Amino acid sequence: MRASVFVGTSLDGFIARRNGDFDFLPEGGGEPHGYDEFMASVDVLVIGRNTFEKVLTFEEWPYADKRVVVLSSRAIDASNVRGAAIEHMSGSPAVITDRLAASGASHAYVDGGITVQRFLRARLIQRLIVTRVPVLIGEGIPLFGSLPHDVRLRHIHTKTYPSGLVKSEYEVLG
Repeated sequence: MRASVFVGTSLDGFIARRNGDFDFLPEGGGEPHGYDEFMASVDVLVIGRNTFEKVLTFEEWPYADKRVVVLSSRAIDASNVRGAAIEHMSGSPAVITDRLAASGASHAYVDGGITVQRFLRARLIQRLIVTRVPVLIGEGIPLFGSLPHDVRLRHIHTKTYPSGLVKSEYEVLG
């Protein structure tokens, strides 16, 4: 099974403010920059509990009927999300990946700061797509935390957009 990250960050590398807000990101995602095409390529979204709880505050569930797996050691409450395919799992990234593959998943979208960091540490991410927003926020939740080893990347492509967004795609080599 393949796992990818598609994420927006401030220019100084934060995916959210300390309180979890990402109000610095362009409203509605900004101009089209490949997110819809990326979402069409994945069959499961893997997010951490904090990200899930933040998404629950949105006016609309943003993932339509896409299968969503929420990682948490505690039970989750998805009762107010109608028509969504939400599952709960816990365990190491390797265990989660094995369970997803056994269920027929072939491409996972891994999202959420801690979740992305855990999957990177376990060497289970094959592709990173990072869109930098032209803003400095000074502090917040970093996309990349400390790593026990270097993570080598191969640059695939970078594209700039009229609003100032800069999207870079990398293959994770290990």
